[in-house]
Amino acid sequence: MSGAPGRPLNGRVFITGSADGLGLAAARMLVALGHEVVVHGRSPSRAREALEAARGAGGAHTAVGAVYGDLSSVAEAIDVARQANELGPFSAVIHNAGVYLVSGRGAGDIPTVFAVNTLAPYILTCLIDTPSRLIYTSSGLHRGGDASVSDLLWEQRRWNASSAYADSKLHDVLLAYAVARRWPSIYSNAVDPGWVATRMGGRGAPGTPEEGSRTQVWLSSSPEALVSGRYFYRMHEAQAHPAARDVETQERLLAECARLSGINFPGSRM
Repeated sequence: MSGAPGRPLNGRVFITGSADGLGLAAARMLVALGHEVVVHGRSPSRAREALEAARGAGGAHTAVGAVYGDLSSVAEAIDVARQANELGPFSAVIHNAGVYLVSGRGAGDIPTVFAVNTLAPYILTCLIDTPSRLIYTSSGLHRGGDASVSDLLWEQRRWNASSAYADSKLHDVLLAYAVARRWPSIYSNAVDPGWVATRMGGRGAPGTPEEGSRTQVWLSSSPEALVSGRYFYRMHEAQAHPAARDVETQERLLAECARLSGINFPGSRM
């Protein structure tokens, strides 16, 4: 595969974790701009709520569909990809779903924070028919993540929820950069939405969900956002963890995600 990214957009965007917070704000903004949006919730009821909430903001435009699935489960993440493909193809996918200070474990004894924040975006990237643009939601806290990409399941380390979150957000940047390198015809970037007043960020956060999601919307839809392999904060390129550009580190993460999910990362895509 050669040449710069640039497949034409068809204006349909899929957003994970879009029943509230950043994901819902992004959905509403994209709908208002005239894009077709497919939303996601972790259960059928949450997916319906996401669809109605996004539709209510669109005027003449509307969200066009919803999928559901608990992204802490490998099996359900795979099914989310299947549902999404039935409603695609997409011009962009925003990997927005995430959890913060969660200490539980799911199937396979996989920590929920790793399953939702890292493994699910990997699975969806592998299985959703490739869009023109991929956006991975990270955090400024990723700079404190463990760059060794080892002990991903926290079997040797003493559990620390905030450290696990920082690790997962570093993984999201690594995944964005790995995709940009492996699939040069795709625009793949990571975003720090900042500290915003969502259920995760808390009411005391200084930013609004709309402010936090604006970069997601820009990267997923703007003809001016034709870049790849970058990390953005508030629509400006920012400095990511130095390890994010290390190819060996990227490949270790892809290999571990493939092992844990049973899904190999696909080869070159046009």
